[in-house]
Amino acid sequence: MAEIRLDRCPLDDGEIRELFSVTDIPLIATCRISECRAGEAEAREKYLAAIEAGAKYADLEVEASAFTGRDIRRACNRCGTLLVRSWHNFRETPSDAVLRSVLDKCAGFGADIIKIVTTAESEEDIARVMGLYDDAAPGTLIAFAMGEKGRESRMDALKNGAPYTYASLSEDDSAAPGQWTTAEMKAALYGDFRFVGKDSDPVTMPSSKSFAQRAIIAAALASGTSHLSGYSPCGDNESAIAAAKALGAKVIREDDVLTIEGAGLDEGKLEIKEINAGESGFLARLLIPLAGVLSNSPVRITGEKTLLKRPLAYAHDIMAAFGVRLFQEGNPPVRREDAILPLEVHGPILPGKAEVDGRGGSQLISGLLAALPFAERKSVLYVENPRSIPYMFITIDVLKNFGIEIGSEMEGGEDFLQSQDWTLATGVNFYIKGRQHYFAADFRIEGDWSSAANFLVAGAVFGEAMLTGLDTASLQADISIMDILMDAGASISQLEGNTPSTGPLCVRRAPLVAFETDLNNCPDLFPAVAVLAAFSEGESRINGTDRLAHKETDRAAAIVEMLTGLGVEAHIEDGQMYIRGESLSHRLSTGNLLRGGRFSSHGDHRMVMALRVASLGASSPVEIDDENCVGKSFPKFTETFEKFTKSL
Repeated sequence: MAEIRLDRCPLDDGEIRELFSVTDIPLIATCRISECRAGEAEAREKYLAAIEAGAKYADLEVEASAFTGRDIRRACNRCGTLLVRSWHNFRETPSDAVLRSVLDKCAGFGADIIKIVTTAESEEDIARVMGLYDDAAPGTLIAFAMGEKGRESRMDALKNGAPYTYASLSEDDSAAPGQWTTAEMKAALYGDFRFVGKDSDPVTMPSSKSFAQRAIIAAALASGTSHLSGYSPCGDNESAIAAAKALGAKVIREDDVLTIEGAGLDEGKLEIKEINAGESGFLARLLIPLAGVLSNSPVRITGEKTLLKRPLAYAHDIMAAFGVRLFQEGNPPVRREDAILPLEVHGPILPGKAEVDGRGGSQLISGLLAALPFAERKSVLYVENPRSIPYMFITIDVLKNFGIEIGSEMEGGEDFLQSQDWTLATGVNFYIKGRQHYFAADFRIEGDWSSAANFLVAGAVFGEAMLTGLDTASLQADISIMDILMDAGASISQLEGNTPSTGPLCVRRAPLVAFETDLNNCPDLFPAVAVLAAFSEGESRINGTDRLAHKETDRAAAIVEMLTGLGVEAHIEDGQMYIRGESLSHRLSTGNLLRGGRFSSHGDHRMVMALRVASLGASSPVEIDDENCVGKSFPKFTETFEKFTKSL
């Protein structure tokens, strides 16, 4: 990052806007009012130009007038710039009472970060300045002393939780006595620590499972031949291809293109007794409603490995709402609490109006959205307490390409309508016409945001990353990782691509602070976001642990086990995970890197990826008992990650 002294740089407003808009390096806009030729009015205009162009921070002295302070604060709030209110004493270090009053004054001005810099003549002076950290929230205070006596306090600021500190490019560029050069501080702070991503080739993301599996099954149901481009194999995608073949489709793969000759299925035409969903929970839940509408006889849905141990929450109630009964290996119908594969699905599905509970997730809902268009009449499906809402709309989006029309209406009151925040939605109505037909389509499968999250977190914490194959206009719920990274303070930008939303995505390391987020709609992000929190200064709070109980493992417990083993304080309370993090600079300055050791993936591909990211910040090797399970979603993850980190 860099501080731009607007009072010293001979830049007009246009040049300031260009400078702050063309770089993804976090920049601090600073303009000492006393050094501006035209005074405060000129300084204010320079600040506003920098803030509106994308400054990460705006450092405004407390001496600025209330009028200027108000304008700068409003601009920062509007543009997402962090406001630093600073106070400098170039003569002395005043009493503790004076320092505390300055601290209160800066806080009263609405500062996101308070900066207090004095001149030290003694150890007692330094102790008073550093004592200000005792009551400061992590990441909200930068306090140190100038002069040779205060030299070490610049580094000690990082040890006490300051988001950043100051160094000059060279001795000749020193802005104050006692300032380190950049080379000196890098050597002292980072030593031989190696950063990722610098000068490495862009990393191409695999295809999204969410889109690939839906498109494969839709193409299998369609009349005609579909071409799905952008495909990359993984365990779950290959299971979808196997299921497509079981439905009667013919599938040929050439490079990244799937050519699928659909079975052209209609209600009552499915002549198969069993379909294997592999280890894909989504595929199993997609096939259950389809089996209920396409076959006149029972269809056995089975799976493999961990899927055979994972209960299908709410499956009994959701399917019963449309007349479909589920049997456990020929026994009486399953109860709501014990649905588990293998299951026999007994149709037919009965169209109509039904209300179902969405707390079990979106996957069975997606199955109903795929199946009900085959029914004889229109259906209205109301989902209360919806979870993972974006995935339902991915289903609608994919099916639309294959000729299926589904209407929808969100509920959630004025708050939802104003913010379009998925977490505020209280219900969703789906309107599904009957007697529809699937038709072949040419479909491009977009890149996977779930996989991308790990590389983005690695870049944000440990250096930089450039990813290709992603669409920033995607419906994928895991695109939320961008908002989470920006809330934590990471620097994200997108380069020009074929379309405005598909250019290479770049993330750079920046001071990271604690954040709050809700992952109810994107639970697959939890492991990667937990690692991000471990390197974000302060206590982060992540809502949605209840969604993790029936993943490949009890993922919430596995994450806490992972973090605790790495030496990170974490616990779960009332459906939220609390993680006490420290920034990378804080960890390096105090020698408190993560602990290495042997860890269990619990057979969970997401845990393997998160552990590999965390290992970049560990003081000793991190060994994982089973990394092969990444094949479920990203078979080439280990190879890709190692290539990404070879720039170390």
